[in-house]
Amino acid sequence: MPDAKYVPQPIVKPSTAAGPQRKRGRPPQAGAAGASGAVQSLGRALDLMESVAIAEQGAGLTELAKATGLAPSTAHRLLKTLQQRRYVSHDAERGLWFVGVQAFTVGAAFLRTRNVVAAARPVMRQLMEDSGESVSLAVLDGADAVYLAQIECRAMMRALARPGGRAPLHCSGVGKALLASLDAAERPPLYARIDFTGYTEHTLTDAEALEAALRPIAAQGFAIDDEEFALGLRCVAASILDEYGEPVAAISCSGPTARVTTERLAPLGRLVATAAAEIGAALGAGRQPVG
Repeated sequence: MPDAKYVPQPIVKPSTAAGPQRKRGRPPQAGAAGASGAVQSLGRALDLMESVAIAEQGAGLTELAKATGLAPSTAHRLLKTLQQRRYVSHDAERGLWFVGVQAFTVGAAFLRTRNVVAAARPVMRQLMEDSGESVSLAVLDGADAVYLAQIECRAMMRALARPGGRAPLHCSGVGKALLASLDAAERPPLYARIDFTGYTEHTLTDAEALEAALRPIAAQGFAIDDEEFALGLRCVAASILDEYGEPVAAISCSGPTARVTTERLAPLGRLVATAAAEIGAALGAGRQPVG
């Protein structure tokens, strides 16, 4: 179930060799070697940023160095630079690093360029009112779906999907909805990148089973996660298409099985598909059939 809390594991990358050594006393020379060193440092800094971002409770220097394959001294130097630019912050008392305010500023710029969030919010709120369940918005990012926004329902028991959190494509409603909206030829390269982890006994754990499950989604207009990510949680989701029929995002409605019963899946699916079509129309696409 995608809209439950999903915490990806840090990406462990091998150490890279040190950059080219310059002779003592000579000024830095412009050229390929300098450019290579700069790109390497940038890549290492971005690796650190990503590792800090997925550590919700903060991360220590040793943990970050191990996650990125860097020497602690190198990791510390890069973190201090990121701290000076406010991309990370440091809690000296606990020795933990956190995402800084400048990272949020950059992320907010991404959302401004993709006005899907602004277009989706009023529709998401209405869908939450109509369904009584939490509603989330996600986009495709590599072999995952990344959440951009959520409107939480008022019930005490509810599914949570924090903005910036990731969901696996093979067992999440938003993931399967996005996959089903792609051309068939675009899916196999993504399958090769998916870690088909079996989260429950209902999880589809190979590409063939996933491909078969995607076939009816286009016809019915929505995808279902029936306790595939987490036992006791269900989700329905539909893709939001642009004017070219390409998926720009997916919207989902999710909740505990006690409320989202099997009998409610089809009605909720139709609500979600209608909401996805409304958002697509607001973005300039024609209304899509909801099945």
